[in-house]
Amino acid sequence: MVRFLLARPIAVGMTFLALAVFSIIVFRLLPVSLLPPIDVPQIVVRTSYPNASPEAVEQNVMAPIRDGLLTLGGLEELDSRSGSETGTLTLRFAHGTPMDLAYIETNEKIDRITGSLPAGLPRPQVIRTNTNDIPVVRVQAVPKKGTSLTEVSLLAENVLKKRLEQLEGVSMVDINGRQERVISVTPDREALAALGMTSENVIQAIRAGNSELPGISVEDGQYRYHLRMAIRIDSPEDILRLPVTGVQGNTVSLSRVAQVNNEPGETLGHHLFNGREGLVLTVHKQGSAKMNELLPKIYEAAEQFRLDYPQVDFGLTQDQSTLLNAGISNLQTSLLFGGLFAFAVLFAFMGNYKMPVIMGISLPVSLLVSFLVFYLFGISINVISLSGLALGLGMLIDNGIIVMENITRKRREGLPLFDACVQGVNEVMSALISSVLTTLAVFVPLVFLSGTAGALFYDQAVSVAAILGVSLMAAFILLPLLYMLFYRTSQAVVEKEDSRFYLAVLSGYHSLYLRAFRKPTLSLFLFFLLIPLLLSAFLLLPKEGMPPMEKLDAIADIDWNAPIGAAENRDRVLSLQHSLEGHYVQTEADVGVGQFLLAGGDHSVQKASLYLKFDSEEEKDRQMEELSGWLAANYPGASVSIGDAPNAFDQLFSSGLPYYEARWRELESKKPVDGKQMDQWLDELPVARWERGPGLQKESSVIFRIDLEKLALYGVTPSQLQERMQQLFGNFTVDEVKRFGEVTPIRLKGAQGDFSAVLRDSYLNGRDNVPYALSNFVSFGYDEHYKNVTADKGGVYQSVSLSDNDPSVHESSILDWGRERNLGVDFSGQYFSDRDTISQLAGILLISVLLLYFIMAAQFESLVQSLIVVLTLPLGVGAGFLMLLLTGSSLNVMSAIGLVVMLGIMVNDAILKIDTANRLRAQYQGEGMDPRAALERALFESGEIRLKPILMTSATTILALLPVIFSSGIGADLQRPLVYSVIGGLTIGTFTALFFVPLAYWFVARPKVRQVA
Repeated sequence: MVRFLLARPIAVGMTFLALAVFSIIVFRLLPVSLLPPIDVPQIVVRTSYPNASPEAVEQNVMAPIRDGLLTLGGLEELDSRSGSETGTLTLRFAHGTPMDLAYIETNEKIDRITGSLPAGLPRPQVIRTNTNDIPVVRVQAVPKKGTSLTEVSLLAENVLKKRLEQLEGVSMVDINGRQERVISVTPDREALAALGMTSENVIQAIRAGNSELPGISVEDGQYRYHLRMAIRIDSPEDILRLPVTGVQGNTVSLSRVAQVNNEPGETLGHHLFNGREGLVLTVHKQGSAKMNELLPKIYEAAEQFRLDYPQVDFGLTQDQSTLLNAGISNLQTSLLFGGLFAFAVLFAFMGNYKMPVIMGISLPVSLLVSFLVFYLFGISINVISLSGLALGLGMLIDNGIIVMENITRKRREGLPLFDACVQGVNEVMSALISSVLTTLAVFVPLVFLSGTAGALFYDQAVSVAAILGVSLMAAFILLPLLYMLFYRTSQAVVEKEDSRFYLAVLSGYHSLYLRAFRKPTLSLFLFFLLIPLLLSAFLLLPKEGMPPMEKLDAIADIDWNAPIGAAENRDRVLSLQHSLEGHYVQTEADVGVGQFLLAGGDHSVQKASLYLKFDSEEEKDRQMEELSGWLAANYPGASVSIGDAPNAFDQLFSSGLPYYEARWRELESKKPVDGKQMDQWLDELPVARWERGPGLQKESSVIFRIDLEKLALYGVTPSQLQERMQQLFGNFTVDEVKRFGEVTPIRLKGAQGDFSAVLRDSYLNGRDNVPYALSNFVSFGYDEHYKNVTADKGGVYQSVSLSDNDPSVHESSILDWGRERNLGVDFSGQYFSDRDTISQLAGILLISVLLLYFIMAAQFESLVQSLIVVLTLPLGVGAGFLMLLLTGSSLNVMSAIGLVVMLGIMVNDAILKIDTANRLRAQYQGEGMDPRAALERALFESGEIRLKPILMTSATTILALLPVIFSSGIGADLQRPLVYSVIGGLTIGTFTALFFVPLAYWFVARPKVRQVA
């Protein structure tokens, strides 16, 4: 096959050129995003129930929704949290569930349930999570002095949102911080009382004056006219002119008994930017869009907004393209320095300029053709797929060096150029194919890891397979073709192939090799002794998900632990922002209940999330300490959680689950255990370190108690009292003004003052139309109650989270504690998910090693020789662990990927060395040489033949990665653990391939030699 192709150099060359041209075209069509478009198997249902307690939200809203969604297909877990005025339900599905269908089914079931929910309740929001749902940037819009937030809200909803969504590549724009305009009606209670009227008369007058009568058609000869009864109101002035009629028939203008004004509506949440209230528009990209092309358009649009709307300040924050740009920058850096160092190393070892030039041509061509594979498999250019390409670069250089070195050796033996190229490729072809297959055998099975990690590994596995497959094609066809082109004028004379530097290295290798083989058993024992010593570094390494990256921004999640409203929450956060003013670059805050359509998680009126960006990490740490101190001094009851601002990776991998949680349920009442009783039981909990779960946290609240006997005595119905209380203390909507698609609510303004004064001064007509003060029927007091009501598939539960290193040791004692109190106890949390993932990963890695072993057994036709290659793996992994420990790094996703890369190169070197030794040994025995002598000579010469490719591959890989260590920024922080593990493994791995493999080969082949003798 190789002979056939190399005999047609023009056709092959044109084919590669065409592939390169097509690849450039395809590269421009590939979508560019931060992460692959992964469907996270999770749906969040969020509800809003104004002026309702957690118990009311649970009983009237969350319980019916939970019961209606239990039968969803593929549903694994269901958790709900009911707080004051809000409820959140999280649905977790089995990995692989078609989330498009699950989302549709969830919405259908919500539509069926809506009829059984309280009247007037807004439809619950169904939020589906996808990596494309993570906003690429946040556009801030803050009104300047003299401009109201309601005007900017209309501008954002009707203009800014639509203009951003018109940009090519934008899928949707989500808004938080909107403030609606309402028409408020404030009854004059003294004037109403003097006329014998109540606020109910005002309400009836507004509803009657705003009614839409059905159209009437009349005939006039041959014509028919549709008449419209134009009694609809459009403004506060129209409302003031409405007639109000009392019980006795007296009628006055509404302006005599009430005030009507345009006012900003009361909301459950606010958004703040740099200490001012405003709005935020989060921009989400389409799956096929290129983020690096989309972001400049958004920045350009924001600049145009500043010119078109000078009454509004605009800003852009939390640009998620930073990670993508860092990934692309790292790949470019790796390619640049990889090529430069490959040139330098080849010059140092080869002593001529032609081989570096050949490598310089084949490297970019191979990368370009890899993008053609991306297009065929529907893979986007993202941080994950780019990291896969970076992983394959070492193997690409490795294969090229091996093929060129083998062709050179054949020419040195006296073969003509064409025959040297053909035989040089054919000789190493099976070994290179096996090395690629073994690398894929280590890596590709990780695709079958369940959850988001497995979905991410798909992109990485395809990119690794693409570049490795292309590297084989380049090594077998393109490289020998280029070699023939560059050396066609010197077929008779072999140019200088070995530099003085390499000859010195070769001399040193011979010396070490002979010393090792003077006492081969001792040398091999020392290598085996290294395995447990190096692997023991694993026990000392810290373990984490992603490596720590330099972050200049932080998030403070604040819970005031007090029954405050959204306005008070906003004012407190503004005070906090002002206390840090001058020390941050940017700050924004989402206060209370968010208005985002795509925002899941826990929402509460008394919570706030504060984002701060600083100039340096030192300033960030100092100011976050100041923030904690300010909260402790001014609001000692508040709790705060401070951490780095999450990037897209953090948001994707964050499950929101506690690490380890013990849950219990009251088996008889199915309700939360009374607070005082629960406090007593918690004192007896057989665990030292624990924290209250959401269902056990308490807050102070006002409790209204109704005297039903007095209601019956005075002839007042409970529904009358309920409506009157809602008018006084609630958000009572009288009617709506509709004009040209804009809806403005007309709301009755509640009474001002403390509870006792409002109840004493407000009246309700009873029997015989006699007015009675509400204080006769309603009393109030302050009490502590649970802040949240939590529930899952089994119903309402309460919980504590345990923080021990191994919390599972407490399971039996907690079960006994619950059994004594008639509580059903179970356990959940991230601990169990991690344990399942680890066991799954261990099984997958075992399968990978077995696949690797079977592939090598088929290559060598020897079970024992394959074992030699497998034994090189723990040496390389242990060396990687040691390097991570010495450099103060951790074992994380990136360092684990580096270990996989390093193992691929190590396995490649070992396979080629054993393959060469087998071939030479068979050759020498065929020439009649003594088996022992043939073995020793084959091992010595195979080491010499493979020395140059092994050293050049390790040197180019290590030197190409070195610049990352001395770089700074988020990209370098992400890649640095990968670099440490690769450098550590290859440093030891090079010695392993040079000395351990021949020693182990000698040891296992020696009995066979003796038996033949």
